[in-house]
Amino acid sequence: MYWLFRFFAWWPLAALQWLGGLLGWMVWAASPRYRQQFRANVAQAGLPFPVARPAIGEAGRFVAELPKLWLRPRGQSCLGDVTLDGQEHAKAAFAPGRGVIFFSAHGGCFEIEPQALAELYGPITAIYRPARKPWLARLQAIARDRPGLHVVPAGMGGIRLMLKALKAGQAVALLTDQVPPEGQGVWAPYFGKPAYTMTLAARLALQSGAVMLPVTCERLKRGRGYALKIWPALTGLEAAGKSDMLHAVTVINQAIEAIVRSQPHQYLWGYARYKTPRKEPA
Repeated sequence: MYWLFRFFAWWPLAALQWLGGLLGWMVWAASPRYRQQFRANVAQAGLPFPVARPAIGEAGRFVAELPKLWLRPRGQSCLGDVTLDGQEHAKAAFAPGRGVIFFSAHGGCFEIEPQALAELYGPITAIYRPARKPWLARLQAIARDRPGLHVVPAGMGGIRLMLKALKAGQAVALLTDQVPPEGQGVWAPYFGKPAYTMTLAARLALQSGAVMLPVTCERLKRGRGYALKIWPALTGLEAAGKSDMLHAVTVINQAIEAIVRSQPHQYLWGYARYKTPRKEPA
């Protein structure tokens, strides 16, 4: 499988995205469960299905472009494929010497976000869960070995390193719309329905005083690259203090809802956002 990734990494981005679009529709046609989950999530968000329909192909494009993104030579910049917007928000956030939490959703090309942000504002610390399969773990190590990008495994040790980075005025990157393990989140409204939501981002921000900046990265058509946008800083997180974690998480979820509404054609609607969290050993 590793060499298959190597093979596709040489393909032009436009060709990979064409293949991925075909793959996305094949999965849609083959999986009734996927179609049901996709439609249910779109309906829960209160959006008409036609605005989300392009996301069927975009999900496949995300998978197909991974070999090129993960196996890009270490010293090769990714910014040549990325147009930038909203850098003034990052500049204002870093100016007082505070840490910054870049957070995003599973939309567009979220895989390239930490790589691009690390080149612009590194060092950046990001957390990930190592794959169990050796070939995939090897790919993860290559993909995340980038200048300015410090990747730490999920766990208390990784969380301590993220908090340390923030207190030193550095940045971290998180995807906040994924379902965390049991005990690491709270049930908070997401498009009007309770969803088990991580508290990690809110706790890091409240404990370190870091600024939270939403980020999106839209995939442009015909292999023309990506559009990275940094949104204005999140406000209202501190209103209830550290004791009301539900309030803080709800504010973050509302920001994610705004992100999703801004790019419904590239959100991973098939993700089981409202599922019961998995149990893990203490």
